[in-house]
Amino acid sequence: MEIINATTSFAALSQETRLKAFRLLVSHEPDGLPAGEIARRLDVPHNTMSAHLAILARAGWVTSQRHSRQIIYRASLTHMESVIQFLLKDCCAGYPEMCGPLLESLRGCDSESSDKSHN
Repeated sequence: MEIINATTSFAALSQETRLKAFRLLVSHEPDGLPAGEIARRLDVPHNTMSAHLAILARAGWVTSQRHSRQIIYRASLTHMESVIQFLLKDCCAGYPEMCGPLLESLRGCDSESSDKSHN
């Protein structure tokens, strides 16, 4: 990932509604949510939510697919991984053991998702 792509990605998430929308979509993987449902859950007018989703899509954070009359949005976990790899690429000046606590905190995501699936 180039710096220009990273800054575009960060800019897209630097707005509260867009960040909330992305986090909502991440929590609904792999099925995604219809645009109207995202707007309803975030209490945002549909046309405003559409504009936010378009910004997220252009930055690579979300993908969309039409299903009959609905557009289903999904979080792009591949893009999220690319951004995280971009941030960690030069982690700790070549001393990866210094990144241990950060990497360990990411492993916590596995146990949280496992807990959700068992409830």
